[in-house]
Amino acid sequence: MSVDLATVKRVARLARIAVSEEEAERMMGELNGILGFVEQLSEVNVDGVEPMTSVTPMEMKKRTDAVTDGSKADDIVANAPNSDRNFFLVPKVVE
Repeated sequence: MSVDLATVKRVARLARIAVSEEEAERMMGELNGILGFVEQLSEVNVDGVEPMTSVTPMEMKKRTDAVTDGSKADDIVANAPNSDRNFFLVPKVVE
């Protein structure tokens, strides 16, 4: 796959990037080089290779998925001027 000058200009217009003729020609060469490298990667045989997320094997840290009340209700309303059964009490603003 190769990129022509019209494609470079179209991509630049879609990305709202102003490019001159010289810049577009330079970008065309750079994009074609990148695409050539990607095509080389597709030639590598990866049958039987497990996908990896890191260069060193590691287990993800997991916690138990348990529903709790958070045990923080008393701490949350501790500094409230008025509270009742772990609810904030506020002055009535609507008559």
